Amino acid sequence: MKRGHFLLLAFVAVLLIAGTVFAQDGTITFLSTQFNVVEEAEKARAILSAFEGGAVEFVGSEEAAMIDLLKAEAQTGAGTVDVIGALHGTFPTLVNEDLMFDLTDLLASIEESMDVNDAFVQLGRMGTEDYQYYIPWMQATYTMAAHKDALQYLPEGADINALTWAQLAEWGKAMQEATGEPQLGFPVKGLFHRFLEGYAFPSFTGGMVTKFKSEAAVEMMRFLRDDLWPYVNPESINYDFMNGPLLSGEVMVAFDHVARLKPAFDERPQDFIAFPTPAGPAGRGFMPVVVGLGIPFTSPDPEGAEALIRFMLSPETQGAVLRDLGFYPVVSGVDTSNLPEGVAIQLGAVEALANSPDAIPALLPVGLGARGGEINEIFRNAFDRVVNKGEDIQTVLNEEAAILQTLLDETGAACWPPDAPSEGACQVE
Repeated sequence: MKRGHFLLLAFVAVLLIAGTVFAQDGTITFLSTQFNVVEEAEKARAILSAFEGGAVEFVGSEEAAMIDLLKAEAQTGAGTVDVIGALHGTFPTLVNEDLMFDLTDLLASIEESMDVNDAFVQLGRMGTEDYQYYIPWMQATYTMAAHKDALQYLPEGADINALTWAQLAEWGKAMQEATGEPQLGFPVKGLFHRFLEGYAFPSFTGGMVTKFKSEAAVEMMRFLRDDLWPYVNPESINYDFMNGPLLSGEVMVAFDHVARLKPAFDERPQDFIAFPTPAGPAGRGFMPVVVGLGIPFTSPDPEGAEALIRFMLSPETQGAVLRDLGFYPVVSGVDTSNLPEGVAIQLGAVEALANSPDAIPALLPVGLGARGGEINEIFRNAFDRVVNKGEDIQTVLNEEAAILQTLLDETGAACWPPDAPSEGACQVE
C-alpha cells in the first residue's frame, strides 16, 4: 500500500470515530483531489477560512483513494465527507455507484444571482437531463511559457499566438544553435501524460484513444523523436514543475499546467510571456480541466455542504482561487480588473487558447474509475519506448494499443471528447 494511501485511510479511520463530533461542532469535511501539494493546500485553507458557515477541514486525496472511501462509506452508512472536489473524469464511477446527491435545486438557487458556465453545467449532468451530479467549481488547462529573450529566435513569420508544433521545433533548433544548449522543457516527471493525451495525440490525429495506433499517430511519434526532442533539455526527465527551470534559466520555453507555471509569472512577470499550445495537422489540441463539487449521500451535514458550495461559487471566492491558485472561474461577475500582472498574463493565454478557431478540446479520461492511472502509463510507455529507447513506432503503438483496449473493455469506458461518442467500451483503431 502506498504511504499516501495508508495515511489517508488512517485519517479516515479517525474521522469515522470522530464523525459525530464534526457534526456537533459544525466542521465541514471537504475532500479534494485538487491542491494536494503542500503550498497549494495551505492557500486553499486560507481561502476556506473566510467561510462563515463553520469550520472547514480540507483534506487532499488521490482519485482512487477518494473513490474507495466513498464506496466504503456508502456500504457502512457511516459518512465522514461532506463535500468532494474532483475532476470531471472522476464522477462517472461515483455516478455508476449511485453515491451522489442531485444538486439541481442548489444550482438553480445559485444561478439566481450569477451565471454558471453552461457547458460545464451540462458536463455535471453526466448525460442525464434532470440530475446534477456535480456543480462546476473551477477550470484550468495547460499552456506554453517563454522567457522574453527567446522571442528573438522565433521562426520568421511565426505568430506566437498561433504556432504549429513544427514551428516550435524550428524555434527549439534556433535557440539551441544560438545558445549551445537545448532550451525547450517538458515536465516529464510531472504531468507529461496530459501533454500526450490532450495535446500531441489530438493535434496530430484528431483523437486521443480511437486513433492511438493510426498512421497519424505514427507520424506524431516520429515528429516527437526526430524533430522536437533533440532540442528538449535532457533534464526534463527530472522536472515535476516547469516554473523552477524557467526561473533558473535552465530552459527558455516550457509546457505545463497553468497552476504549475504560475510561480514563475508571480515572481518575475516582466520576464515571461504565456501563449497557446501549438497546433498540428489535425488542429490545436488542448485539455480543458473541469473540476466539480459534489455531495455524497453519506454527508453528515448536507446543509452545511450546500452552504460551502455556495461560498466556493461566489465571485469573490472564484477570484481568490484565480489569484492564489491559478484555476479559472466558472461563474460570471468575477472582478479581473486588478489581477496581479502574472495572473493576467496567463489569463490572456488561456482565453486565446480556448477561442482558437482550430481548437480541439480533449477532456481528461472518463469512466476508468480507480484505474485512471493505467491509461497515463500506457501513453507514457509508448513515448518512452519510441523516443528514449528507439523501438519501432508501429510495433510499440500496436502493443500499447492492445493494453489500452483491454483497459477500456474491462472498465466499459465509452469514448470521450475528442473521440466520437460510443455505445459500450471505446474502440482503439
